[in-house]
Amino acid sequence: MKKADISTRVLSAEGRPSRAEAEAAIRTLLMWAGEDPSREGLLDTPARVAKAYEEFFSGYREDPEALLARTFEEVEGYDEMVVLRDIRIESHCEHHMVPIIGKAHVAYLPQSRVVGISKLARVVDAYAKRFQIQEKLTAQIANTINTVLQPRGVAVVIEAGHQCMSTRGVHKPGASMVTSRMLGAFRDDSSTRREFLAMISPRNCSSLEA
Repeated sequence: MKKADISTRVLSAEGRPSRAEAEAAIRTLLMWAGEDPSREGLLDTPARVAKAYEEFFSGYREDPEALLARTFEEVEGYDEMVVLRDIRIESHCEHHMVPIIGKAHVAYLPQSRVVGISKLARVVDAYAKRFQIQEKLTAQIANTINTVLQPRGVAVVIEAGHQCMSTRGVHKPGASMVTSRMLGAFRDDSSTRREFLAMISPRNCSSLEA
């Protein structure tokens, strides 16, 4: 089976394991770790973990493009930058299934319409609440905003800490990763890019201005 076929099957409602099967898998992991899932403190853990996964990965049930479908054109000709800073990100590394915690900064230059700012945050969540790598997450957010709103430019910067790096492997707590995706005017016009970066985090993002 091709990778694309596997991805489609997993993300669809059909073919997904049942809740009981998910809880059984969690019990297996507990035993593999050396625990006894039948002891008092762990009796309800499989159900709790399954419920937590429904929240952690709720993005698979969201359509990011649909979130941006409703826009507003009565903006009195406003065509300057729209920036939403410091959007908290809670995601999970697809390689080790551990948290990625950080923040996203999103901006766009409207053509003739704008979208409610909460929708920008919801698009970030729709992609973040999936198994991810930060590079892909950054591109998905920017590409979706660009496709649906068709603005003059889109910029997304994500700063995040990865527990796959801080709690295992090289054990480097405090390290953060910064990724960016610049489209349209943000890619082509250095002054527009500098304005955006100055708005969000000059100290951390100055290296992206070049």
